[in-house]
Amino acid sequence: MVRRGKPRREKVENMFNTFFITKNQQIQLPILKEKEIELWIKREDQIHEFVSGNKFRKLKYNIQEAQKQQKNTLLTFGGAYSNHIVATAVAGHLSGCETIGVIRGEELANNLEKVLRENKTLQVASENGMKFEFVTREEYREKETPIFVENLRKKHGDFYLIPEGGTNALAIKGCQEILTKEDEKFDYICVAVGTGGTISGLIESAKEHQKVIGFPALKGDFLSKDIQKITNKQNWELNTAYHFGGYGKFSTGLIRFINEFKEKTNILLDPIYTGKMLYGIVDLVKKDGFKKGSKILTIHTGGLQGIDGANKRLKKKGLDLIKV
Repeated sequence: MVRRGKPRREKVENMFNTFFITKNQQIQLPILKEKEIELWIKREDQIHEFVSGNKFRKLKYNIQEAQKQQKNTLLTFGGAYSNHIVATAVAGHLSGCETIGVIRGEELANNLEKVLRENKTLQVASENGMKFEFVTREEYREKETPIFVENLRKKHGDFYLIPEGGTNALAIKGCQEILTKEDEKFDYICVAVGTGGTISGLIESAKEHQKVIGFPALKGDFLSKDIQKITNKQNWELNTAYHFGGYGKFSTGLIRFINEFKEKTNILLDPIYTGKMLYGIVDLVKKDGFKKGSKILTIHTGGLQGIDGANKRLKKKGLDLIKV
């Protein structure tokens, strides 16, 4: 158990009692004009620097529930570069809650000062008061078992548990608020997929004439089964062709696309989620995957703080970096 740094004194009055409506920005690219396709992006990344996009949506009602239950500590799980970990730490600080992060990788505790200097995710989480418990990868795989959770309660006392990635029923409720009446004009709603919570909320709130397309960042077919457990609606599909090898993996082509997209639109994408989604959408447009005249809305789910870790990996390999 480790705690470092001083919490940032940031004021966001009633942030988690707010109904955020984020703007849609049209994307202008030559290929879109050629194919007569409208492409827009919902700027959920602008909600907050760290509690942005789907992280805010997932945490909103969970924090309200924790406060309703009079639980002053939030406990969650994640890797060393997890967007969810840093978002929970900052959200806890803003809402007056203590936070505990159970982090995969016990070796990180061996030289924590060095880790915090080099890892922006854990550094910001620490600065916002999060306590860390580093566990082995074997232990981490048991994180959802009753005995593992009970041992955490014996050690840390009562807490409000938020699952890895933040997805639960309250998270899905929050993600249903992403779409507004203005968005009914779109034929397609596109979103990157991690744990399936965000797309499940979109599926529930999308209209009958709309199709929701998810672009998974992970390999495998398990996500379809997970989503089917949550919703009975059939207005969705997963496109699994653009995961670039799986979670946390990317190519020089993807990095080049992200940099060119930023140069042309002034919108920064991350290489784990939104970059892969937009790469896939533009590629499908080129291949006539959308009919002429289609209106597409993509969801920018934030996660930009993860670029720092990605650039460190790219630098070690001597590859081009993501331009921020």
